[in-house]
Amino acid sequence: MHDKRRLMIATALAAMTGITTQAAAQIPNRTPPAPVRPSVPAPAASPSQEVQPAQALPASTPGGVSAPAGYTIGVDDVIEADVLGQADFKTRARVRADGTVPLPYLGAVPVQGETAVSLAEKLAKLLRAGGYYAKPIVNVEIITFVSNYVTVLGEVNSAGLQPIDRAYRVSEIIARAGGLRATGAESVVLTRADGSSTKLDYTKLAQGGPNEDPEVKAGDKIFVPEAEKFYIYGQVNAPGVYAIRDEMTLRRALAQGGGLTPAGSSKRVKISRNGQEIKLKMDDPIKPGDVVVVGERLF
Repeated sequence: MHDKRRLMIATALAAMTGITTQAAAQIPNRTPPAPVRPSVPAPAASPSQEVQPAQALPASTPGGVSAPAGYTIGVDDVIEADVLGQADFKTRARVRADGTVPLPYLGAVPVQGETAVSLAEKLAKLLRAGGYYAKPIVNVEIITFVSNYVTVLGEVNSAGLQPIDRAYRVSEIIARAGGLRATGAESVVLTRADGSSTKLDYTKLAQGGPNEDPEVKAGDKIFVPEAEKFYIYGQVNAPGVYAIRDEMTLRRALAQGGGLTPAGSSKRVKISRNGQEIKLKMDDPIKPGDVVVVGERLF
């Protein structure tokens, strides 16, 4: 009797366990699956548009000068373009002869004539239109400029390359180069890209009108020669070598040398020119290379 009761209880428990297991198996898993980010396949690039890995291009502009904001991109300039947070787009490339650069997804993009700002806006529109990025933040930097600059050489405080982003005059380029040194001449030589040269008076550049201060173009060179000199020794307070300025007379040369010492005599001044001794009056001009010697007065 007891064995039969135990058997009935065991059978009832087994039946209840099966029902519970079956019900549990039908309860769905409420944890949502992790979202899968759709990937946008990059279009196959044709051989002519294949993007090459970044090459070892110059990392700075010539002479350490950065291109101004309005500088227009030209052939052989090096630019770097990237999209914020998208390392796969970052590219440094040189502008081809046809004015284009190869970029990821976009292929060959015309960039000649664009500024860094306008090109960034252009690339952002192309990337949005192509469906590659929803809201791309594009940055463009001109790493090396070689297409639009003027070379400044000679007696200026900061010789080198001056990029031009608009119409500049000679005086403006010299000012950007730090101005003339004290040893600079009072004339400037402007050499055009075609080889023609013009000698310009610096005073007229600074004070004259547009006709005396011509505009420069890409490829021009500006050269400030060293001022021609004369030498003064003897009984003067500051003997030495001095630059010849406009209307440099013997009187001004003596003043440039600090004036006569108490023992000096204006009547005992000798001038050596081209190896020959000559006599000059006080208002006669001094020429390059003249050697002025002031003798002692007779007591």
